[in-house]
Amino acid sequence: MKILQLNFERGWRGGERQTLLCMRQFRDAGHEARLLARKGSELAQRARREGFAVHEPASLFGVAAYLLRQGRGFDILHAQTANMLTWLAALKPWLGAKVVFTRRTAFPVPARRERRTLWKWRRVDALVAISRAAAAEPLRLGLKAAIIPSAIVPKPVDAAHVRAFTQEFHLAGKHVLGTAAALSSEKDPCTLVRAVHELRRRRDDFVFVHLGAGGDAEGGAKDLVKELGLESHFLFAGFRTAIEDLYRLMDVFVISSRHEALGTSVLDAFLYSVPVVGTDTGGLAEILADGRGLLCPVGDHAAMAEAMDRLLSDRGLRAATVEKALAYVQREHDAGTMGRRYLAIYEDLADGRRTRPPG
Repeated sequence: MKILQLNFERGWRGGERQTLLCMRQFRDAGHEARLLARKGSELAQRARREGFAVHEPASLFGVAAYLLRQGRGFDILHAQTANMLTWLAALKPWLGAKVVFTRRTAFPVPARRERRTLWKWRRVDALVAISRAAAAEPLRLGLKAAIIPSAIVPKPVDAAHVRAFTQEFHLAGKHVLGTAAALSSEKDPCTLVRAVHELRRRRDDFVFVHLGAGGDAEGGAKDLVKELGLESHFLFAGFRTAIEDLYRLMDVFVISSRHEALGTSVLDAFLYSVPVVGTDTGGLAEILADGRGLLCPVGDHAAMAEAMDRLLSDRGLRAATVEKALAYVQREHDAGTMGRRYLAIYEDLADGRRTRPPG
């Protein structure tokens, strides 16, 4: 099959990692996988370095022009982001190829956008969600969604990178807690800052490192760190490449999201044997269940501080949590399994069978 993956995001987050991972699986299975991505984006650069054909329109109108010229040359057009689905839905009568969409968010659909969203979702030939939380809104609106969890693959550690980062932020001799998330409102970094402040009331032998790009909550979070006098305990490291290396430094991984469809950063923590504290929301509630992590109510900084303290203090709890989490991620989030599940849907579509009945 000839497969086009569409992802027009600027940065490099979970959805972009999964897009590239999907492409690798499809190529390994003998199919032709190509990418349509934003000009100069991190995803485009990485895909090209791995030998994939990459198409980089300079604008969204360039996306439409490319699809109208080339869309019929593909068997599958797979939108990995909602903005790409908009174009595929609008141009569907002229494209010829089957359209697949992966929903990677768990946000409720606002009432004012419900009709438009439902129209787009009904235009796809197969709708996929990365978790039960991500599938909830399509189900509420009367559609079916196949659930294919995101995958994770281990990377060998770059010890020099770890040493350099340790020296840069003076981490030697301290417990290291951390997160990997954009400084955006849905990630709720201010609750995280307050939790670290509460933890500091209990102990002073740690540092918290925030890894991730900026966002709409960046100013508020940095102001709060200054207001609470946490400059030596809460460090903003910004966006980093090869972030997988840095999990090796962490004693505890923490995620404070208000909404989360799955949480691939948590899967990384599982894979690298880092115990996790997370909020009881969306996909996080699914993957951290059954003792695979400690769950806290959304926005409850005191509960989060208590959970962090427990994991730092209780060696037996850490070991039990890590053991369950590692077994789970190896079983449920295997890249080969994810690739085979997508290809089964693609093959059904290419054979003329619909995987989703009309809503």
